[in-house]
Amino acid sequence: MSKEFTTAKLDSFFRDVLDFNRFSGEASLNGIQVDNDGSPVRKIAFGVDAAMETFEQAANAGAGMLFVHHGIFWGTPSRVAGNLRRRIKFLIEHNICLYAVHLPLDQHLEFGNNAVIARLLGLENLELFGLYHGVKIGYKGTFPKPLTVDEAVKKISFMNRPPAGVFPFGKKKCLTAGIVSGGSSKNAADAAEEGIDLFITGESSHSIYHECLEAKLNVIAGGHYSTETWGVQAIMRHCSAELGIETEFIDIPTGL
Repeated sequence: MSKEFTTAKLDSFFRDVLDFNRFSGEASLNGIQVDNDGSPVRKIAFGVDAAMETFEQAANAGAGMLFVHHGIFWGTPSRVAGNLRRRIKFLIEHNICLYAVHLPLDQHLEFGNNAVIARLLGLENLELFGLYHGVKIGYKGTFPKPLTVDEAVKKISFMNRPPAGVFPFGKKKCLTAGIVSGGSSKNAADAAEEGIDLFITGESSHSIYHECLEAKLNVIAGGHYSTETWGVQAIMRHCSAELGIETEFIDIPTGL
């Protein structure tokens, strides 16, 4: 039988591991967004998005908590109506605690989306990179040996899914890379300014196309969803190993 934990104890565990204090002012309401009735949690489901489809699969899996990267509350008061009301109603009816972690999971050096992608690529000499609301949340580094854009794509493609876009505008062999997962295409300007060979993010953007072309910057838009599966899975494995609690990853790709 799996171990049981209250949502308060799990909240303390995640806050400690992911160091929420670094991002106390960010938009996401990090931590418990919808609590359960106080019952112990025997299984945690992990996913990227707080969507009804994710909730339904978590309920079918028997999870008492759902840990996501994109929650349902983003810094401003929301009317509990429409989809938001339906989502909250479902969570309460199925006694599932919704737990969200945004920027602390993006930046974390061990469990963060960007750090995991950096390890997949084999990057060395990692440094923080890519400003987001005044804070650097990504990483940059150097390859131990030159890497082509196609080789990089293969290393970071989640479940062998194709990236949203690949733009080989620069060197055939890359020596450096900068990574900011998700919807951070504008950080391509940071990569160009710093002379980085390859910029990796989630979403592509028409607005930066010509800037990257003229700067001779290689770009991989791996997909917002795909580039943000890595951190969720990394913290899931750590949670399972440290706490001995049952876990399950819920994969609901958007293709975007």
